[in-house]
Amino acid sequence: MKRFVVALVSAGSLLVSVAAFAQAASTPAAAPAAAPAQESTSAAVPVPGAKRAACQSAAKALKGQDRHDQMQLCMAQAHLDCLKQAIDQKIVGPQRKDFVKSCAS
Repeated sequence: MKRFVVALVSAGSLLVSVAAFAQAASTPAAAPAAAPAQESTSAAVPVPGAKRAACQSAAKALKGQDRHDQMQLCMAQAHLDCLKQAIDQKIVGPQRKDFVKSCAS
């Protein structure tokens, strides 16, 4: 059961990261010439608490140390996904740190 939950969470986070990458890759090609200025000022704003809530619901069936471990793994994966998203959007410096922090929390 534990492996099933880990596999499920891993597959879900992989799908989310692939979707984010596909969206980031297709957006510049389909955007008009005036859109790049808007794109740099209005980067995708993450929904606060969404990833944490997803991790909590994934670990809901577990108890004790297994639940704690699953939450840590899930949040680490969420942090990594947010970092990849920031890199894809070419967010650098303090803005990247703020983006990843707000995205993963």
